[in-house]
Amino acid sequence: MYAEKLKQFENVENLGGKAWEHAVMIDLAEKSGIKDCAMHCFHYQQMFELLFKYLLEIKTEFGAYPHTHKLNKLLEQFAKETEFEVDSLHYFDALNTVTVCAEAYRYNFLIDCKTYQRSVEILNVLLDELVEFGNN
Repeated sequence: MYAEKLKQFENVENLGGKAWEHAVMIDLAEKSGIKDCAMHCFHYQQMFELLFKYLLEIKTEFGAYPHTHKLNKLLEQFAKETEFEVDSLHYFDALNTVTVCAEAYRYNFLIDCKTYQRSVEILNVLLDELVEFGNN
């Protein structure tokens, strides 16, 4: 599902291509029998981070993006520097949940999968909007 959404970046040698690679990993995680959602979260966070940075690179005047891994900060910068219209507050908690969850994965902490899945449901709408904005 995610690899198909980001198909336009398939094997492209830039940040967009890296976002697609993480989308492929998410799809593989969903097909596996892994019960712990931490790996899914890690790749989901990376997919979003790289997509934001790719869009900042191609859609802003100077093509610069920050080194932050915090998705809510990346959305704020993207909305500020482009014509992308979004209610950042609507996505703030979900983006923060995914960011924290990915950090927990790095340190092998257990995460709250139900909260994470609710965040994914919310953010999938944003993902569609970002991909569409990137196509224009």
